[in-house]
Amino acid sequence: MALFGTDGVRGVANRELTPELAYHLGRAGAYVLARTAARPQIAVAKDTRISGDMLQAALTAGMCSVGADVIDLGVMPTPALAYLTRTQGATAGAMISASHNPFGDNGIKFFAGNGYKLPDAVELEIETLIAEGAGDLPRPIGDGVGRVIGNAEAINCYLEFLRSTVSNSVAGLRVVIDCANGAASVVAPRLLETLGMQVIPLFNRPDGANINAGCGSTHPEALCRAVMEHGADLGLAFDGDADRVLAVDSHGNLVDGDRILVTCALSLKKQQKLAHNTVVATVMSNLGLYQALEQAGILVKKTKVGDRYVLEEMLNTGAILGGEQSGHIIFLEYNTTGDGLLTGLQMINVMAGSGQSLYELAAQMTKFPQVLVNVQVKDKARVLADPAVTEAVARAEAALGDKGRLLVRPSGTEPLVRIMAEGPDQAQLEQLAADIARVAEKQ
Repeated sequence: MALFGTDGVRGVANRELTPELAYHLGRAGAYVLARTAARPQIAVAKDTRISGDMLQAALTAGMCSVGADVIDLGVMPTPALAYLTRTQGATAGAMISASHNPFGDNGIKFFAGNGYKLPDAVELEIETLIAEGAGDLPRPIGDGVGRVIGNAEAINCYLEFLRSTVSNSVAGLRVVIDCANGAASVVAPRLLETLGMQVIPLFNRPDGANINAGCGSTHPEALCRAVMEHGADLGLAFDGDADRVLAVDSHGNLVDGDRILVTCALSLKKQQKLAHNTVVATVMSNLGLYQALEQAGILVKKTKVGDRYVLEEMLNTGAILGGEQSGHIIFLEYNTTGDGLLTGLQMINVMAGSGQSLYELAAQMTKFPQVLVNVQVKDKARVLADPAVTEAVARAEAALGDKGRLLVRPSGTEPLVRIMAEGPDQAQLEQLAADIARVAEKQ
């Protein structure tokens, strides 16, 4: 059975993702990623989940057991770990987080020394070592055993980097931020305040169990209300590990990743800074994104869902901007992975430079009606291959014709089948998606 999914190893903490598995991931991961280093150092961070301490202890023990030193960065956003791994001379990095998933889940994902997530071949090598028992891996003794090193100043390097990406004065803006009771809680309010913004923080008191609970980028309703109540210029909603962000304009409207991409792409093109005049998006992006960018003469490259596929296409084409509707945006000029804090700052920087509100900037893209339905299943592949499901999908596609599109796919990180229908008629889309969902649930 494969361990690695589209974003590392995930599962219910202490059931699928056990301390024993974390230990073996630490041993095999450290060996594969750091075997050429004389005295490797691996940076390790986590989000605020209650299981993070348990998994970090086991992962760290595994790494130290093969002679790797561990730089303990504590609670920190995933993009901060990626940035610091690359800039602080670490041999590799490991993040303990399940991103936007419920608090009972957790995950472990590795970064190479260059700050990029691992290619499939390297993950397969780690997986194979674990499957074979990893009995031949080194077990140094004496001063060859790895040790744990703290680095309390590392977060300041990341914050200084983020501040350096803002070229316009953003002082005085009133911003409500939803920290999802996750990793953003320790950095987001401080970052925006040091840039002179008036910050109203929400959901910034993590207790180990409240991460993503009715808040964050998956539940932005409270943020939408708060922006209106406080008369704020905008709101920002992060997920648990702060690698994605959604925004809310001053009218309380949600601004998703597609509209953030369009806003930033059009600004970069106007400044003649959009490399290769190209943006990378996924098959889940709204038709309105493709229309808005194509009308501006911008080439859009389409990929499968998943930030790893977006990044792969960006590297292939030389694009510096790409992302997903979920708010996972990559500014490759600045960082090697999606970064919610960086994305929020870049969007605010566009507002300040243009003199336009987020409401005006978001209006540059006309959004087509889109319906998303998630169906919880035990076996994603079996359900998607079931004849009754494929027949239901075919009926829906015939009903939409060439006026819309339908996408039915397995989630890469959860036991879900995702149904997306897009077209001009909202009621029709809801009916078609519900029909497929009912059939899938029966199977």
